[in-house]
Amino acid sequence: MAMNFGTMMRSVFVALLFLFSATASVVSIPSVSHAQGSETFDQEPLLILTAKGRQLRFNVELAVTNGQRQQGLMYRKTMADDAGMLFDFGNVREVTMWMRNTVLPLDMLFINPDGSIHHINENAVPYSESIISSRGPIQYVLELNAGTAAKLGISVGDRVTSRRISSTK
Repeated sequence: MAMNFGTMMRSVFVALLFLFSATASVVSIPSVSHAQGSETFDQEPLLILTAKGRQLRFNVELAVTNGQRQQGLMYRKTMADDAGMLFDFGNVREVTMWMRNTVLPLDMLFINPDGSIHHINENAVPYSESIISSRGPIQYVLELNAGTAAKLGISVGDRVTSRRISSTK
């Protein structure tokens, strides 16, 4: 029995489809993982001085380049209680952030050039693409584990100091 070209091609297509679907359930095809970003971050100690006189010490990673600021804490699954990430935007401006690809819920502290906390956004929702505004011009953003600001009594007006942020500016 002779097959025309169209029938033969359909048969080949069905055979390949069957072969692919049979092996797809057996063979694991790896997916692209972004669990580890390509950026690396320097670290420095950071101190928050509260209005009540508490001195809160953190060790923060520095996001100072465009690539570092874009990656930020994306894909991180854990962060120590005394850790965080300090974003330095290099100049004073309105800043917007989001939680795209960010697993950890975070508190975001928006900081003026003089080190005073301008605004706090508590408990940012993981993976949210909602825009989080600095609510005015600032230079720095400090990201801490969600709940840290409330637990430690960090408030607007408290002072942040580090090698990067001098409260005497």
